[in-house]
Amino acid sequence: MNVKNIIGFWGYPHPDLIDKYKKMYPNAVWVDFDIDYGFNKQDILPESYCAIIKNIINAAFHYKNELLIILAPIGKDKCDSGWFCYELLKDMGFNIVSSIFEEKTYRREIKISTSNLPLREKVELITKGIYDSNEGLKLKQSKARFGFWGVPPNDLSILELFPDETHLYGWTRCVEAMSPADIELEMYIDKDVPTVFYSQSFCSKSQLAKYLADKYNGLYIDIDDTVTNSTKAKIEAFLRLR
Repeated sequence: MNVKNIIGFWGYPHPDLIDKYKKMYPNAVWVDFDIDYGFNKQDILPESYCAIIKNIINAAFHYKNELLIILAPIGKDKCDSGWFCYELLKDMGFNIVSSIFEEKTYRREIKISTSNLPLREKVELITKGIYDSNEGLKLKQSKARFGFWGVPPNDLSILELFPDETHLYGWTRCVEAMSPADIELEMYIDKDVPTVFYSQSFCSKSQLAKYLADKYNGLYIDIDDTVTNSTKAKIEAFLRLR
């Protein structure tokens, strides 16, 4: 018999909803469905589709018998694909609740994005902070040598190409600020910092990434699933030459 002890989520569920289910299930294990855990692939979505949404579907079915609930952002704090994913999983019988977190009243200090931690550690700390508070965290700040704009990538190994003095911008910085739908903050860039603008293939945020890369003379990249050697070479060349 499977024990139901997992709360799955994607994006940034509304903080009130997170607080509610942390109180209801204090011993639950929280699992971020955006992450690629290598679970069996489900033949539900088109082959050419966002890898992050595929991760969500794969995780939902992997944990199906252990799930207490899935918390599903469906507004501008996530994307239309998140909304469609919610509708599909609900139609397939999953216990799932939607939320929209578009207000900017939960703004939190930005200190991880601008710290001297390794870039991958920055991203992992920020995403963990969605359900596990980072309050009281003391971090040494850094002067930015480079920037990384975008969402947490499906293949986190790409972040290991960057020096520790790389600042985070885009949606990931918005998550740290507890403002996942703040378009002004998402488009904010320190103009003198050479920045890589990243998007998942088939993601609507590629529109922003390409525009901002052109505007600020940065490097635009989009990756479907895992980073290729040619993309790594582009990034390494950009970092070396800039």
